[in-house]
Amino acid sequence: MPKRRHRGMERRIALERMEILFGLAEKEALQSHAARARRYVDLARRLGMRYNVRVPPEYKRRFCKECLAYLVPSVNARVRVGRGRVVVTCLACGAVQRLPFRAERQIARARGRTAQ
Repeated sequence: MPKRRHRGMERRIALERMEILFGLAEKEALQSHAARARRYVDLARRLGMRYNVRVPPEYKRRFCKECLAYLVPSVNARVRVGRGRVVVTCLACGAVQRLPFRAERQIARARGRTAQ
């Protein structure tokens, strides 16, 4: 009879492997090996789906959701800030991510309240 697996341990190992793969993807993207970086991102996402583990928040915004390219600002991504959001454009496929930045707005509002 096969040994029963421990689900929590599997998920922890999957998360560790995902972090390693994202680190490798960053290294390859900086050395301009885009295809290899894309493959690492794809493997990390598949691993997460297989073991029902979310992509860590620090890596979630670092790859294109359309073409899975690892985004490096000014190399293969354009980043613009304005009107309460950050706009990241993937230069490989042209996909656009619009991300709100609330923390900065809350700080600005807090300063405005104290000044009045």
